[in-house]
Amino acid sequence: MSGHSKWAGIKHKKAITDAKKGALYTKIIKEITIAAREGGGSPEKNSRLRATMAKAKEANMPSDNVKMAIKRGTGELPGVIYETVMYEGYGPGGVAILIEALTDNKNRTTAEIRSIMSKKGSNMAGAGSVSWMFTKKGYILIDKKEIPEEELMTIAIDAGAEDVKQDDINFEVLTSVQDLENVKQAIQAKGIKWQVAELTMLPSSTVKVTGNDAKQILQVVEALEDHDDVQDVYANFDIPDDILEQIASS
Repeated sequence: MSGHSKWAGIKHKKAITDAKKGALYTKIIKEITIAAREGGGSPEKNSRLRATMAKAKEANMPSDNVKMAIKRGTGELPGVIYETVMYEGYGPGGVAILIEALTDNKNRTTAEIRSIMSKKGSNMAGAGSVSWMFTKKGYILIDKKEIPEEELMTIAIDAGAEDVKQDDINFEVLTSVQDLENVKQAIQAKGIKWQVAELTMLPSSTVKVTGNDAKQILQVVEALEDHDDVQDVYANFDIPDDILEQIASS
């Protein structure tokens, strides 16, 4: 988990900026549509839809947009048919990269993702090359100033969390995909604020990168995230906090 909390915080700040530009809304609408198509339009019975609707709420997306996206997914309204595509590859320093995209034209998206990676010193890899390193988990990031460790442990574990980790300034609460919303609600009920609460893919091992490799891997991740069809980018880099902060603020 080393370095993940800092990166999660930086990504969250970027998402707020993207929401102001409208880019985040587009990605959330796609995700709601496909979540409803695959698991139905009821958030109570569809954990993926429930999590994405929570993301929409945090981004202040109008409820009408959410309702229409659900109806497009369930077929009540006509709309574009999206499919989920996972891309795998390696970046500078041998970092494993996992890319989740939603697209209405797989051939176009594949060519564009391949081009981005090639231009940024990275390579596409075959299916299964790196995905085995990642596990989907619920992830909540909380500043240590918010709550004592023992109190958070009690709240989170009682609500179904799998583990609570920490670094110098943050707590990281890990949950199963299904239990993320329950744990979020339990934490929220105690008046505790989080920095990040999301479904993510956590790597089983990390690669430490510094110097130019660190700068390059962040550049390729940012370029991929800026692509309209890319929903999320996961990577197993471990960049020291001071370098990560320096690069992010430059």
